[in-house]
Amino acid sequence: MTPPPGPPRPPRDTWAALTPDQLLAQCDVDTYRASGPGGQKRNKTSSAVRLRHAPTGLIVIAEESRSQHENKAKALVRLRRALFLQLRDPLPPDTLSPETVGAHPDIAAARGVGGRFHLSARDARFWPAAGVALDVLQAAGGQVSTAAEGLGVSTANLVEFFLTDPKLWQEVNHLRVQWGLKPLKST
Repeated sequence: MTPPPGPPRPPRDTWAALTPDQLLAQCDVDTYRASGPGGQKRNKTSSAVRLRHAPTGLIVIAEESRSQHENKAKALVRLRRALFLQLRDPLPPDTLSPETVGAHPDIAAARGVGGRFHLSARDARFWPAAGVALDVLQAAGGQVSTAAEGLGVSTANLVEFFLTDPKLWQEVNHLRVQWGLKPLKST
């Protein structure tokens, strides 16, 4: 039995377009003492940071630095990445064509020579394009070949794109399992 749908959520870009300060203003910020190695000072200061994004319910943490300021900055980067990884903007299956999806500004900006995806995860265009690619994969019922066709790229290029980041690859397989499909294996 599936739970009843909640109220419609605004599009992901509502939050993804915010500045770091605006995004942080929407979060509950918790600081705490991180456990584990790191020297004498680490366990004496509350330098670890947990952000709870109230509008979406996403939670991220950063605790690897002894500086609370650095951890807060890292947590904000992780929150922005989580927006693209975990929030899906629904696409009707009948709109999965290279003409409609390929015209999306995040996909158009991610294309290189020959219309292929060729971005590093450090490129600012990567995560917005990954979010749209995951939206298309969701609309395609987890079928990578159908998603690739809708994006106007080859299946191999889309798989290479998904393999660029381990968290993205994990989310691809999570979506596939939700649709009753086997996880993809990396080579």
